[in-house]
Amino acid sequence: MRIGAVYGLVVLATVFWGANFVLAGPVLADLSPLWAAAERFILGAGTMFLLARWRGEALAELGRRHMGAYALLGVVGIGAFNLLFFYALKSTSAANAALIMATNPLVTTLIAAMVLGESPSARQLGALPIALVGVVVVISGGSLEHLKALNVARGDLLMLGANLAWALYNVLSKRYMPRGGSAVANTTLVMSAGAIVLLVAAITEGGGIPSMPGTSALTALVVMALAGTVLAYLFWNTGIAYLGAGRTALFLNLVPVFAMLTGILGGTLPTHVQLIGGAIVISGVSLAMIPGKRSLRTTA
Repeated sequence: MRIGAVYGLVVLATVFWGANFVLAGPVLADLSPLWAAAERFILGAGTMFLLARWRGEALAELGRRHMGAYALLGVVGIGAFNLLFFYALKSTSAANAALIMATNPLVTTLIAAMVLGESPSARQLGALPIALVGVVVVISGGSLEHLKALNVARGDLLMLGANLAWALYNVLSKRYMPRGGSAVANTTLVMSAGAIVLLVAAITEGGGIPSMPGTSALTALVVMALAGTVLAYLFWNTGIAYLGAGRTALFLNLVPVFAMLTGILGGTLPTHVQLIGGAIVISGVSLAMIPGKRSLRTTA
């Protein structure tokens, strides 16, 4: 696969994740956050299963041969991340959570260097602080007072755990994602493992299965499951396989930018300062996207 196509898929994944912030509004009006996450991934895993069966993927055989790897990735990258994120937002602000997640590319790069031996390029190291500054500008709206008003809470520690879980997922995917399975088969089995974790947590925390959400909530949930879950995870896993964990993680900085831009659909217009912050983020990510002299080779 050409490097331009890989970059395009990873960017699309961040577009879909950014759009989830807009889609979450009607969903959370009818469902609790934990049940929303569980139903999102159940729908996503079900869709992936149908796609895999249509393609004739040997899911049963892959599951038996690599059950441990799929369970590990599903528990860490879907179950643990979403549970820690949900509980973190009970006692911390969305701004705090977003700022903590903005450090994920750096955390992933460091872990990838230690575990995978990935050596970040000079451009990648230079892009990290540039993109981080842009994210801070987008979230704070350029107001130092807004940043000073952020208080450290118990939820911040949980958010740090969520941040670490996602960084580990990026690194563990590169090392343990079975090479014998296609992107569709691998994503199906990882997502299924994560969906089971979230379903058990939702039943334990929220009691019985909730009633059917309304039309608006159901429509938004289906779009989140198809675009913000199925396609996003497929594209993201492809990026990790071709680009490596550290370089792919840098694109996470685009999520708050696309969340800001898709917020326009909900009537929330970004300020001039936020647009400048978004331009800084895109500049930083673009710096890391500049291809080297050698073309990428497939590692999957």
